[in-house]
Amino acid sequence: MINLTINEPLLERSVARAKERNIIIPTFRQMQNPEEIPEKIKNRLKNIGLWDMDSANLFRITWKNEPKKKGGLFGGVNYIELPPALTGVEARIVALVGKWFPTGCHKVGASFGCLAPRLVTGQFDPTYHKAVWPSTGNYCRGGAYNSQLLACDSIAILPAEMSRERFEWLAEVAGEVIATPGCESDVKEIFDKTWELRNTRDNVVIFNQFEELGNCLWHYHVTGHAIADLLKKIMREGDNFAGACFTSGSAGTLSSGDYLKEIYPGAKLAVGEALQCPTILNNGFGAHRIEGIGDKHVPWVHNVKNTDMVIAIDDNDSVNLMRLFNEPAGREYLINEAGVDPDVVNNLDLLGISGISNVLCAIKFAKYYELTEKDIVVTVLTDSMELYGSRLTEMREGSGQYSAVKASADFERRLLGQRADSMEELTYVARKRVHNLKYYTWVEQQGKTVEDLNAQWYDYDNYWRAMHDQVTQIDELINSFNERAGLLSKL
Repeated sequence: MINLTINEPLLERSVARAKERNIIIPTFRQMQNPEEIPEKIKNRLKNIGLWDMDSANLFRITWKNEPKKKGGLFGGVNYIELPPALTGVEARIVALVGKWFPTGCHKVGASFGCLAPRLVTGQFDPTYHKAVWPSTGNYCRGGAYNSQLLACDSIAILPAEMSRERFEWLAEVAGEVIATPGCESDVKEIFDKTWELRNTRDNVVIFNQFEELGNCLWHYHVTGHAIADLLKKIMREGDNFAGACFTSGSAGTLSSGDYLKEIYPGAKLAVGEALQCPTILNNGFGAHRIEGIGDKHVPWVHNVKNTDMVIAIDDNDSVNLMRLFNEPAGREYLINEAGVDPDVVNNLDLLGISGISNVLCAIKFAKYYELTEKDIVVTVLTDSMELYGSRLTEMREGSGQYSAVKASADFERRLLGQRADSMEELTYVARKRVHNLKYYTWVEQQGKTVEDLNAQWYDYDNYWRAMHDQVTQIDELINSFNERAGLLSKL
């Protein structure tokens, strides 16, 4: 359960800060259904850029933003459907687009889900505490952004080998940026830094996405509902929702699968990871280049018992397809030789590196289950190429200019050549094996209890479902907070 104990003296400080800075906090329900946002807030948004440091942008933490850089309001779920000419499979592969969140990534929602409950209960004092955001990239960006909008100081932690764009942006937004040794798969180094901060500073509050249940809560209620809304829109008579595929990262997005499986009991949920670091698939380790997903452990918030399959993706496929999708020679090949619709090709920059990996998971999933044109597989594009321009430059410098010959090889090998290998359909015993890996990270190193570990596995209703149901209480607390600040009545 998320701790919702009220600390009245600190809550009073938080309310006063919100009143002083003109901050109104959206509810989870408004993120699901932005049509319920007050009209005066919508009018304010008409003059605000998507990435602007304006607290009104808290109301743009939704999958339903109008796809505009400034002044956009709300509509349907942003998505792209990738055709068989590109994917090589008959199944309909549909991906939600994360680019149109503030910061260009859906992690701004996960971080909100962690910070907002602490603010509206008085467990976080914005006049004293600093919010610490340990991350493999985008989560600390979302956390630093939300901290700015909610008038909180922040500390961003991420691996030193993440893209230059992330560090440059964080330098302007976060109060402090800490680079830990290694790359995306070096998560323990991030955890070690959080313990160092806990032991040396008395004013830090750690929002560890890998263990914060607010991460799950946001994805279950916002991402899960967005996918369900999209399916209602796009499913034709006779269509079947086959399942959802998400690379693990913090495992927060997988919580949307918990919601989807309640609505579509026959659907399956697959988790992806890098072949170079096959932690779930093979109890393995290593380093990889799929930015935004962390490995060498199983996140505390991953409801493993509800996961049907693990799929490993070669990071060479992801980074080389980044070139195919974005280099002029690659796009020309896809249109002129592969016969992919130009409108689709011109939108392939909506896929960041982890988004490409998610799509590859969906392709392998479709091949394994021999899906047809009646089957729909859903995934998400966490971010877009806006965050990886420097990676393209590095690849040009390291591998030379991209040509039609390279494009042909990448298309045939890394898209059409995907196989149903390096994946496992999880039995009960296999799931329990993966779940038990949590012990070594979370009980031995991070202070969790065996009792909670067992509750995750044996008591779904009192652990996972009870947490999901807390959203009603949290929304009530948000409404109460806003009423105390008195800003809604003055709109």
